[in-house]
Order: sequence, then C-alpha cells, then structure tokens
Amino acid sequence: MSVISLDAVRSALANTPWADAPLLRLEDSGLAHAHLHLGSSGWLLRIPKQSQMGLEPETHLTYEACCFARAEPSGVTPALAERLPPASSLPRGALVVKAIEGRHAALPEDLTALMHSLAAIHRLPLPDAPGRAPLLAPHDPLAAMHHEVLDQARYLAEAGLEASVERAIRGELEQFAATLDSPGRPPPRLITFDAHPGNFLIDGHGQAWMVDLEKARYSYPGFDLAHATLYTSTTWDLNSQAVLDCDTVLDAYAAWEQAMGEAGRAHRAWHLPLRRAMWLWSITWCAKWQVTSGAPPLRDARGQDWSRQHNSDALNDHVQDRVAHYLSAPVVEAMVAEFRTLAAAFGDDARRPLSTAPHVNLSQSQGTQR
Repeated sequence: MSVISLDAVRSALANTPWADAPLLRLEDSGLAHAHLHLGSSGWLLRIPKQSQMGLEPETHLTYEACCFARAEPSGVTPALAERLPPASSLPRGALVVKAIEGRHAALPEDLTALMHSLAAIHRLPLPDAPGRAPLLAPHDPLAAMHHEVLDQARYLAEAGLEASVERAIRGELEQFAATLDSPGRPPPRLITFDAHPGNFLIDGHGQAWMVDLEKARYSYPGFDLAHATLYTSTTWDLNSQAVLDCDTVLDAYAAWEQAMGEAGRAHRAWHLPLRRAMWLWSITWCAKWQVTSGAPPLRDARGQDWSRQHNSDALNDHVQDRVAHYLSAPVVEAMVAEFRTLAAAFGDDARRPLSTAPHVNLSQSQGTQR
C-alpha cells in the first residue's frame, strides 16, 4: 500500500492556517483520495491518489476545486477553503474542504434525502456555454457517455467473463447505441456523476450532503439518479449497503421529480435509457479494474491509475469482491430483467405518472456482502 507521509502533508500545510493542526487519517475507503482531519478545525484534507478522469496533477486539482465551487451554492456540498498546488511533498496537491459531521446513508430510509440533495444541485442555474469551462460540458452528453463506456468496454474480452455475461453486456451496449439517434434529449444541468450512496453523509437534521465532487460536469441528471439507486451502487459501499426493489427505485425517482417541480417531468422519458447507460459505465469499469488493477503505480503521479498499490489490503479485497460479484451471471441477468420491468413503469411517455412495477428480486443474487 502506498501511504502518504504525514511529514509531507505538514510540509504542504506550512504556510496555511492549519500548519500546526494535528493530522488524523481517515479510513482508507476510496480509490481516488486519502483523507485527513485537520485537528478539530472542522476542515478536511482531500489528497488525490489519482485522477479518475485521466488529468495531469495541476489540471486535475483545478478541475476538482471547480467542482466544489460550482456545487457549493446548492447548500448540500462541502465548502472549499484552500487549494494546495502539486509539489514535491504532495505530487498531486490537495484540497481543504469543510468536514461534514454526519452518519453514513441508510437505505432505503435516507433515499428521499439523497434525491432532494441531488435535486438541489440539479436546480442550480445553468451557465452559458463559455461559463461552463473547465468542467466537462459536451455538446451531446449521451454520445460522450457512449464514448466513455465503449472505451472501458475494451477490457471486457480480457476480464475473464462467462460467455453469457459478455453476451448480455454487449446486448445492452447495442440498446444504448440505438438511443443515440433519439430526439428530445433532456436539458443538461450540473451533475455529480458519482452519486452512489456511499458518497453522502446525513447530518443531524436529516439533510444529505454529497461529499465527493471530483467528476462533476454539465450533463443529464438521470445519470445521477441511476448512480444513486442502481444495484451496483447501493451494494458498493461497506457502510450503506442495501438492495432496492423496483417500487423503491420508482419512489426515489418520484421524490426527485417532486423536488425539481415541473422541470423534473421533462426528464422522465429518459430515466430508463440513462439508467442503462450508467449501469454500463459501472459494469465496464468493473472489467477495467479487473484487468488493470494489478499493474504497478504510474510514475510521476500522472493521470488515471487504478493500481492496487495505492490502497489498503482491506479496500482492495472489498473492491475485488464487488467487481467479481457485479460481473457474475446471476447479477447481470437480474439487472437486465430489472430494465425490462422498469420499462413498463417509465415508458416513453413523459405524461405518464410514475407507478409501481413488478418486483425484481436482486437479493437472491446478492451473494456474500463484505
């Protein structure tokens, strides 16, 4: 495991208000960042292990700082205090952000709170096109997502999948491709693109705080709604695992629509296509991790780097367990069945109210949880 030196951190903090703050490491629970509490100051240091978006250190830190700054007016994300530029002590730099006091999300009880917080981010005013930089703001977010998915899908053939699993995934890829020519796209908004429940904390008032904003962009809210409710998200984090049935998923989407007001209805016809796309992004990432995580860390702390050597053994074991589970035949088959079930509820008619749907039992495919 590559451990960040506390002496290096103290050197980076030398000319900041936190120069003398005691440093307390948080549990190694994420593949992209290490975190340290800055004493009792109420601030937290986020130290990138890599750039999930493949950016160079300076560009990555600028992007991540902008993610926090753009989302802060929503009132549901941590404030950004300072940006520590890349240096010899911290080759990828770091951000100082507000430490949110709260507990892990519990599902399904906190699902409405998560949807309300996502809606608060999605309701933020959309800047004009020049004002969206440096965040990603593709002219066609669906085509951009398709490109990302296909890039990760290159690893399917090397991931040791059962033949039925690879066929099922490629069949869903074909359905995704078929949506690219569909008219009437939903309006883009600021989205997190990393809204799995493990990235939320619930404060004492029941408000959900989205605390990880590395990959925010201007795209379709449906990606966030999917990421918050997909099986591959709700059973990912050790501290907030739950299996949601279709009724609960539909209730979550309905809670988001209600929080968005009339604007939410314009997205309804796209809920299912974007859900499929987000699942494909997640499952092809699993294949990519399966193939690439055994490599040594990249030199010079550059770009995207999934090497296991950045993480604790416990975290690597957890990720490998989840990846193998999500790529298993029973889980992939259950996800494809869920899409068919939800199609009857979402449909392609935005005037249709969200309603209950037959239950798809993913819990039978859940396997051993870590």
